[in-house]
Amino acid sequence: MNQVSRLVWRPTDVPEELHALLSTLEEEFPVYSSGRGLKLKAKRVNGDGTISRVKRSPGEVSVEYNSIAGAARGIGSALGNIECDENTPFKTLGIMLDVSRNMVMKVDYLKSYFRRLALTGYNMVMLYTEDIYELPDEPFFGYMRGAYSADEIKELDLYASRLGIELVGCIQTLGHLSQILKWGTAYHKVKDTGNVLLVDETETYTLIEKMIRFWSENLTSRRIHVGMDETHDLGRGRFLDIHGYENGFELFNRQIAKVNEICKKSGLSPLIWSDMYFRLANPAQEYYDLKSPIPESVQKKIPQNVQLVYWDYYHKDAETYEGMLQRHRDIGFEPVMASGIWTWTRLWYDHDLTKKTVIPCIQACHRKKISELFFTMWGDNGGYCNYGSALAGIVFCADLAFGVPENNPDDVTDRRFAAICQSSYKAHLIASDIEGFDERATIAAALIWDDPLLGILYSDRKRRDPEFDLKLSDHYDEMLRQLLPLQDDCFAGDFEHIINALQFLTLKLELRNTLEEAYDFDDRIALRQIAVALIPSAIAAMREFDASFRRQWLKCAKPFGLEVIQARNATQIARLEETAQRIREYLEGVVGSIEELDARLPVGEKTVHMLTQYHQVATGSVGI
Repeated sequence: MNQVSRLVWRPTDVPEELHALLSTLEEEFPVYSSGRGLKLKAKRVNGDGTISRVKRSPGEVSVEYNSIAGAARGIGSALGNIECDENTPFKTLGIMLDVSRNMVMKVDYLKSYFRRLALTGYNMVMLYTEDIYELPDEPFFGYMRGAYSADEIKELDLYASRLGIELVGCIQTLGHLSQILKWGTAYHKVKDTGNVLLVDETETYTLIEKMIRFWSENLTSRRIHVGMDETHDLGRGRFLDIHGYENGFELFNRQIAKVNEICKKSGLSPLIWSDMYFRLANPAQEYYDLKSPIPESVQKKIPQNVQLVYWDYYHKDAETYEGMLQRHRDIGFEPVMASGIWTWTRLWYDHDLTKKTVIPCIQACHRKKISELFFTMWGDNGGYCNYGSALAGIVFCADLAFGVPENNPDDVTDRRFAAICQSSYKAHLIASDIEGFDERATIAAALIWDDPLLGILYSDRKRRDPEFDLKLSDHYDEMLRQLLPLQDDCFAGDFEHIINALQFLTLKLELRNTLEEAYDFDDRIALRQIAVALIPSAIAAMREFDASFRRQWLKCAKPFGLEVIQARNATQIARLEETAQRIREYLEGVVGSIEELDARLPVGEKTVHMLTQYHQVATGSVGI
């Protein structure tokens, strides 16, 4: 890795507004207020966008900036020995961290994340917290989920402000609240469906007032994201039973009007995800519909002070982004753009998919002169991504936003990543190939938890490509060859953990391939070898994976939610043992066949669109 510069600053050489930033960075980085090193000088300048200029001269480095974020990025550049003259048009460049899908990041880990975000040029962080915060007189709100206390949020807010970062609450006030609604009678009165709150119910707004008040009292930001996305079954549960059918637009607008008034009372300005306005305008409830008009009567009822957030993590063409951004403007709103750094349903940050979606998104934002952009990092299906690995995506996306080309000739992104994250950017991209093999058809986590005897995902992939397992095994072997020398590197992503995943996956692919072939040809010697040698090896590899998963989880997150992944890993071991038992029973004549293997669909049968969720690959039955 590249040499990291040692920076020394004096209060007389940098404006006072940077003193808190520099003192905070000094906790971890070679930025000192005394001693030897490159003399750091800084000067505020005028200009549009966010300016970050770094110049070096013998014994000195100077940073010019027009915002704290520009200065912080300049310091990150100086640490990486990078000279630059950068500018981004985005007045807001942010990251949304999902702490609602089991992995609730510890306060100290978030602080370390904030330091890296600041040095990369981000000036806003959203914490996506469906129920992960404590409310007075609501003991089941965030129950057994690691909810943040008011003191923890205040501590994070103060720390973020020292780094020039606006910390914004990102919650839900209509849908995505199954985690509280599951507690039966505790929230029965505010329940419409299993996921959606009951509109027009007094107790719904009493609860929402508590939610809004928590963030108003504990954050300095006067903005709050109140969610309201993907409420597909709005008004179709208890609301329908009580009041009868009512148009979705009417219900949605009535809810946002009431939530907006609650926000105003608490001195907050709300943002919402915009998808339901576009979904309700067409029968298929498609978000990215560029044609179906939103009725003018509906448009008029959207509160003008509400910011609409256009989220899109999927499109690979700038034209779709431009069209949707324009649709927001056509209904009278300046959109906030939310793209994605792909962490969800992933063990490791997915660079390939991030690159293919973020580049056209930023291109469209430049053309449409969008001023606010943030990147989501979701945790769907259990929050099991190694979030340190996503720092590679964070640096990559920030560089794009500041105009650094994807393939920069001076390895600027590599040098910045090495200075800020103390690890190899290129190695992180190699590890990312665990997710980028075949355009999302094989998700590593889903393959790990694919039932070894039922082989739901394996069989589906075989129907797509009869040689997929051989190709994937070769791919994993090559990855292991490149990553094994890095197994002690855990400064950003945890390489030992991803190596353990690759070793288990390689064994599992060999196991399934050998099992199917031996069973189909009734090769009893091979079947016995599978039971006595290959399956025990796979079980040992799963135990290693489980141990490294626990270690990397507890390094960054509260213990709540770990039980979900441990249960999946334990089930995998139990099912591997069951596979060996079924083989022994077949060989001993206890059963005449292994029914689970007989149930495989033949090649040529239809394939499933996408198998990414645990419940899709762990069983064909119900109950998980």
